Parts: sequence; C-alpha cells; structure tokens
Amino acid sequence: MTETVVVREVGPRDGLQIAKSIMPTEIKQRWIAALADAGLREIEVGSFVPPKLVPQMADTAAIVRSSIALPGVHVTALVPNLRGAQDAYAAGAHAVSIPVSVSEGHSRANTNRTPFEQVAEVGRIVAWIRGQERHVYVEAGCATAFGCSIDGLIPTAAVVRVAEGLAAAGVDEVGLADTVGYGHPDQIHEVVRAVRAAIGPKLGKLHLHDTMGLGLANVLAGLEEGIRTFDSALAGLGGCPFAPGALGNIVTEDLVFMLESMGYSTGIDLEKLVVARAVLREGLPNEPMYGQLARAGIPKTFRPAA
Repeated sequence: MTETVVVREVGPRDGLQIAKSIMPTEIKQRWIAALADAGLREIEVGSFVPPKLVPQMADTAAIVRSSIALPGVHVTALVPNLRGAQDAYAAGAHAVSIPVSVSEGHSRANTNRTPFEQVAEVGRIVAWIRGQERHVYVEAGCATAFGCSIDGLIPTAAVVRVAEGLAAAGVDEVGLADTVGYGHPDQIHEVVRAVRAAIGPKLGKLHLHDTMGLGLANVLAGLEEGIRTFDSALAGLGGCPFAPGALGNIVTEDLVFMLESMGYSTGIDLEKLVVARAVLREGLPNEPMYGQLARAGIPKTFRPAA
C-alpha cells in the first residue's frame, strides 16, 4: 500500500501574517476554497490575535465560519491565549493551534510571556475547551525548536522540557517548529528523536521554514524519523512578525511534488495547486511568490503516487 503523508496548509495564516498588503476577505475565501478543491484537507485559516498587531488577521472569525462549510476540510486557527481559543471555538474551528516558543526572547516578543508561562496558558486553554460541549482538537507547537534569531542556539534539552510541559498540559498533539528556518537535517534527527523519547506518539508534525534553503532536506530527515505530517504554505509565503529574519515556509507545491514523486500519497492535485496560486496572486498582486515547480512547470515525467 502507498503510505500517506499529510500536507497541512498554513498559507492563510502564516503566509499572510507578514504580507505588506491585506488580502480582501472575499478573495481569501476563494483562495481557501481553491486549496480545498486541490485536495488539501487540513488548513490553518487564520489566527485570533489583536488586529492592531496583525491586521491581516482581522477577518479570521468570518474566514473560519466560511471555511468550516467546505466539505472534508479540517479547519484550524492559531490562538495565543484563552481569549483567542474562546473566539476560535465561537467561530466553529475544528482545532486550535497554540504557539509556545522554546526561546525566551521570542516567547516574550510573541506572547509577552516566558515559555513556561505560555505552557501554563496552554493548560488553561485545554481545561476550558474540555469543558465545552463541542470537541475541539488542541495542538501546541514548540516554536524556535531549531534555533532563534533573537536568542541563537536552542539546546535540545530545552525543547524536550517544553514538549513535556505541553504533553502534561493535556494537548492532543505537540509539533516542532523551525520558526526562523535555521535547522539542518542532523538537527531534525536529534530533536525529533529526543522529543519522541520524552512524549511518545503525542509528537505529531513538523513546521519548517526555508530561510537557508534546507526546508525540503529537513522534510526528508523528518520522514526518516517517521514524521508524516508537515506544514507548508502555497508559494512559500510566510514568516513570524516577531522573529527578525524569519522568511517563508516550505513551498506546498514543491513539497507535494517531492512527496508524490517519492511514492507518498498526499491526495493533492498539483495542477489545481497552480490554480490556487492564481487566486493568491489576485489577492496579493504585489507580494513575491516562490516555488521551483511554478518556475519550471509540472514535468512530463511526473507520476503521482497511486
């Protein structure tokens, strides 16, 4: 049987949060619908953060409400605190994603809390959500797990401590994020092994950036370690507004091409991803877009996994 890898699209959240212009809500809705039509089944559609800090996310409640109507799409919203989680729940999100930076400097810049103050906030979010009638999946990401543009090197032991705290807080899943894209394959192997040894199957996905051009190499290292869910953004957009020098995510189109060429099934149609790029360009006409597949076209030799 062909093994499945889940490609989780974060473009509507991570991809837009540092864009210089604001995508109109109607185009954003059409873009997310185009992503769903291409076969993406897990989409992080926005974040419930103060609009004065991230104005690109001011329409997230409306985007969640329209996205949950798309058949078969698991809709996630990023939330930094309990208030955000409550807003995401009210809008109907299927899942919330909570960032918890391992780096002290990035944690204070991103959430105005220390890492373990943010772990405590995760515990409050989990307790509140578990008390509601509707089930909402709770995932937390160890941000800056592979390096930080503020604090520099991040010890693996520090990543493990935060991951253990999140698992103890009761989240459904813990992810590892290369927020600034400084990680390399050997580091992926080391950190994934250490965290899995500490929290077992609660370790879920990798969120990788391509700042140093190592994004897909790091995916390969993650695959070798048994990771089967990866975040990416159409056209490689994205970066953290509170992490200097953080550049784009790995490119969804390039990631799908690599995985399908290797025989991993993603359920994603590359030709329809090209259509989704066109909608993205309509909504952000002046933003740079990246991706080797878009430059070269789909090769005639390409055969998707069965």
